[in-house]
Amino acid sequence: MASKAYLPAGTITAEWRDFLALTKPRVMTLVVFTGLCGLLAAPQSIHPVLGFTTVLCIALGAGAAGALNQWYEADIDAVMRRTAGRPLPAGRMDRQSALHFGVGLGAFSVILLGLAVNLLSAAILAASILFYVLIYTVWLKRRTPQNIVIGGAAGAFPPLIGWAAATGRIEVLPVLLFALVFLWTPPHFWSLSLFVRSDYAAAGVPMMSVVAGPKATRTQVFLYTLPMVAVAMAPWALGLTGAIYGVSALGLNAIFLLFAAQVAVSREIDPAAMKVERRLFAYSILYLFALFGVLVADRMIG
Repeated sequence: MASKAYLPAGTITAEWRDFLALTKPRVMTLVVFTGLCGLLAAPQSIHPVLGFTTVLCIALGAGAAGALNQWYEADIDAVMRRTAGRPLPAGRMDRQSALHFGVGLGAFSVILLGLAVNLLSAAILAASILFYVLIYTVWLKRRTPQNIVIGGAAGAFPPLIGWAAATGRIEVLPVLLFALVFLWTPPHFWSLSLFVRSDYAAAGVPMMSVVAGPKATRTQVFLYTLPMVAVAMAPWALGLTGAIYGVSALGLNAIFLLFAAQVAVSREIDPAAMKVERRLFAYSILYLFALFGVLVADRMIG
């Protein structure tokens, strides 16, 4: 059956909601939040207008990466249940429109950030977009079960961008925040992949749960949680944050470790019954929001 994803150029039936859907707004929310926290946690303040511009450009850059990802993966999205309703596989938009939208949005976000704020933050934003599109989407995702491990760097750039926008430099704390998101990505996505394994298998994506199986994936979820916890605690251990962050991070990480351990020992094979896997996936999102939130509170109060 021919996919609707390959409408001829110019056959546009898309509405503004479809262009918004291309940007993956739910994913963008977490990206923008970590970028904002990197901005607010920086030791130097930034003019509110420039701060707003920075956050806007991070959002636009993330949206551009999402749009280009969907442009390239229209064939995969068409055979996965959770993505079949997206604008391209659903036939509401032609691929050329998605490509032009993604490229234009990405170029605009980088140029605006460079002209309005500084070149360092713009360069990091450009690197994040290119990394997500070229390294993760084009090169890694269809070739290796390590796609999420290496590709996780793409979503880890926003704190660096926010910090660089405020200070014009890169320091130890934003690098630790980068490493935290980088190490958080495998347990976050692999817990998801366990209960949507059939989707990835149908699409031919060599996700860890498909290639190595659920048992090995559950072990990897727990093993990657260990260095993630260590990096999450490092800002407090190095004296870069105070007790508000330290105590909060201790509690948040303890819960994450508990849930990851439950996933590691689970032997459930029915995706519909994978409660601990779904719980870890949901908690991992809350975890990152909470951890970055208390970081900002700690830095502001401290």
